[in-house]
Amino acid sequence: MDTHLGLRASELAILLCLAVGGACWSCALVCAFFFRRRRTESAFRFDALPPVTLLKPVYGLEKALRENLRTACLQRYPEYQVVLSVQRRDDPAIPLLRELEQEFGAARVSVVIETVVVGMNGKINNLAGALPHARHDIIVISDSDVRLAPDFLRQIVAPLADPSVGAVSSFFRATSADNCFERLELLGLNADQFAMALLASATGSVDFCFGVSTALSQRTLAQIGGFEALGDTLVEDTEMGRRIGALGKRVRAIPHVVDVTVDLPSARAWASKQVYWEKNALAAVPKLFAAGFVLRIIPLGLVFATLRGWDSFGALVLAAATLLRLASAAAVLGIALGDREGLQALWLLPLKDLLSLVWAARALASKTVVWRGVELALGHDGRLAKSAETAPSSTEQSS
Repeated sequence: MDTHLGLRASELAILLCLAVGGACWSCALVCAFFFRRRRTESAFRFDALPPVTLLKPVYGLEKALRENLRTACLQRYPEYQVVLSVQRRDDPAIPLLRELEQEFGAARVSVVIETVVVGMNGKINNLAGALPHARHDIIVISDSDVRLAPDFLRQIVAPLADPSVGAVSSFFRATSADNCFERLELLGLNADQFAMALLASATGSVDFCFGVSTALSQRTLAQIGGFEALGDTLVEDTEMGRRIGALGKRVRAIPHVVDVTVDLPSARAWASKQVYWEKNALAAVPKLFAAGFVLRIIPLGLVFATLRGWDSFGALVLAAATLLRLASAAAVLGIALGDREGLQALWLLPLKDLLSLVWAARALASKTVVWRGVELALGHDGRLAKSAETAPSSTEQSS
């Protein structure tokens, strides 16, 4: 049925979605300017810096692993311990970890090899094995592919001086993309995930931790049930944030950015990772996953232009959606993150947005998730279980 404006109901529905999605990307563009200003703020509030244990769960020889781990050992912080943990005695990263232990000394670096299973989440199993070796009450969890600035510990620990803060997280920026697939991944993390995290932080709706780097006390961790309570959860950072919020404490996201090394050597690895990210969104906040379809304004613009038979109005709407999407991404990449890699790969953004529909569809259709090469069943509640195709030893080797 046509309206008096010559628009069918389906076209009006798409225009409404485009308006909502466009408003979100416009807000992200504005937030990029404010975030750059916030990055210059100092968050330090402790009278005396407390001792800290930095937990680094490691699995295999990842790209730039030595450089990333060394930044954890070179913090400008008076007293801290770095725990480098693996779960297998044959992990190929162990010689490198021993070299770092020798370089910086056992007082600074502890190498832990523990096979601990508290659930199906390999990262949580690795952290559960590392935690008993932590010498200090305040712990900072940082992924092995994260490169830290020298003032990282000072920045992320500072807000814990406020007793109402239960955990602190920092934002992240993907870096070191060497091939087309890694550039697409970089855009997904920096132009999409970072932008949405920016919006969530600006609106005060953040109740989850950004898993790449999180600080909290061992007391708070124990109050939410320890790592054992997170062992069967796919999106452990979201669950951690929810549990901390249930204690009546806040989760604070500071305007500090850590670098995450992108490591996807093949198209297959990239495709698997995209489905994994979509599964994360679906498991963490299903309503947000559904709402994410209105953020795909370039595909929506293409559908609208096609329904209009590629007339001038349809082409205009598509052009406007594309320009707004690219402008918002450019602001987030260039202004908020200072990401030259992302700006150089910006021309790939329309392709990435179109392919994202494929990954979202696969995430909806699949009942399993692949992590570190291990296939796990995923329930509707976001909890992991052993897949029928998964050998018993496979999950034990996850980290």
